Amino acid sequence: MLVEIKTQITSDSADTLLIPCWKNQPFPQEVRQWFTSTGVSPEQLTQDFCGDLKETSCFYLPWDGKNRKIYLVGLGESPGFSQVLHALRSFTHRNRSKLPSCIGLYLKHLAEDGPSLRHLEATLNGMLLARYQLGMYKTDDNKLAPFQQENAQIQVFLSENLVAKAQVVAHRVQQVAATQLEIFDLVNKPSYYITPQALATWAEEAGKIRGFQVKVLDKPTLEKEGFHALLAVNRASIDPAVFITMDYQPPDREPVATVCLVGKGVTFDVGGLSIKPSSNMHYMKSDMGGAAAVLGAVDIAAKLQLPIRVIGLIPSTDNSVDALALKPNEVISSYSGKTIEIIDTDAEGRLILADGLSYAVRNYQSDVLIDLATLTGSTIRTLGYAAGGLFTNNDQLAKDLLDAGDTCGERLWRLPIWDEFKDGIKSDIADVKNFSSKPTAGAIYAAKFLEVFIDNHPSWAHLDIAGVAITDSEFGTQKTATAYGVRLLLDYFEALIQHKSQA
Repeated sequence: MLVEIKTQITSDSADTLLIPCWKNQPFPQEVRQWFTSTGVSPEQLTQDFCGDLKETSCFYLPWDGKNRKIYLVGLGESPGFSQVLHALRSFTHRNRSKLPSCIGLYLKHLAEDGPSLRHLEATLNGMLLARYQLGMYKTDDNKLAPFQQENAQIQVFLSENLVAKAQVVAHRVQQVAATQLEIFDLVNKPSYYITPQALATWAEEAGKIRGFQVKVLDKPTLEKEGFHALLAVNRASIDPAVFITMDYQPPDREPVATVCLVGKGVTFDVGGLSIKPSSNMHYMKSDMGGAAAVLGAVDIAAKLQLPIRVIGLIPSTDNSVDALALKPNEVISSYSGKTIEIIDTDAEGRLILADGLSYAVRNYQSDVLIDLATLTGSTIRTLGYAAGGLFTNNDQLAKDLLDAGDTCGERLWRLPIWDEFKDGIKSDIADVKNFSSKPTAGAIYAAKFLEVFIDNHPSWAHLDIAGVAITDSEFGTQKTATAYGVRLLLDYFEALIQHKSQA
């Protein structure tokens, strides 16, 4: 897709224009003149459209001997990045059959400052994501609309003093959106297609294109190196487990910091012998949402050549049922050497993360260690679908992640990991048990379990993204992927780089 930055609307410009509008803000002077020339006063226009979030109005204006189609798209009052992105994504996708392949985006009312450029990025990001096509396996009625075609185009009309900065933003957002769209597919595709090896292949191909190192540990290697918890979960699976390592280092310079990411890569989760109810089991193809976020974050860091080292680690398997399946009451070992009593086989994500975290702290010297996982229903019951749960042993890291989430709209809420919760994972026969069996604080007990395996890393965060990795959207009638974590981690990386550069 081509994004062009322009300063003037001419006779050969796009015939369809989108004008994002803030609530209770006057229309740009040029827009008022367009409508006044047709006999529509600003007062009449305001009566029909006031700019509420996702409000839209459509007008036809005679121009250069032809009618131009004008869409006003409401952003609400003082919208943040997420509100702008979702307003444009929702409008563009819902109206895709009505929109041509070339769309004009009128943003001359943006001021020359940082927040305005963020609005530009959010607007373009929303429109680019709106091109997503969910029905990848449909045989009928799944043709791409004109704006979803490869030759589609967005013409952005801005004041001349913003052109240079806008071109940088446009390039950046195209890179980010392309990765987000790939993450949509990874999470939305059935587990038949997205196996542990498929995740590994995606990482290897991205590494070749972007220039970062990828190493995939296969099952014999996992056995040799002692990934006991990952292999225990994998025992009932037809697809062998893998452990994916990705290592992006900035070219031609020392990194300002090293961040290690660990993503839960359960490609389908039936719960094992502690089998899940059937009502929502079909969504368990998304149980690799943490792994997808890590794949996307490393890919974006490499695309943008950020001056930061990003290590991505993904333990991957599915969680199935057969005669070899892990049983409640078993005691297993782990990469760390610590023993684990199995109480609930549906608490498998924390088992494979235990091996991933231990591998991270014993093989890499990182300034920051972050794991991401669709881990507990408890987090959904606590925070709904509005935010992920944040657990950390470092107040500065908590602030930085919360700020990044608020900036991009992928929000987090901090929950405690006080030592009062240690009793919930205390085992009589092993070093630790994988499930507390108590009806409360399930997400916290899961975080306390993971904390056992970080070897006292001083700057660790666990992000439980169970409620935000998939959600209701305009793309379908069921929950679909959000690519949650990609933007969050990008904003966190860039804030960390800025802080380190100023130190």
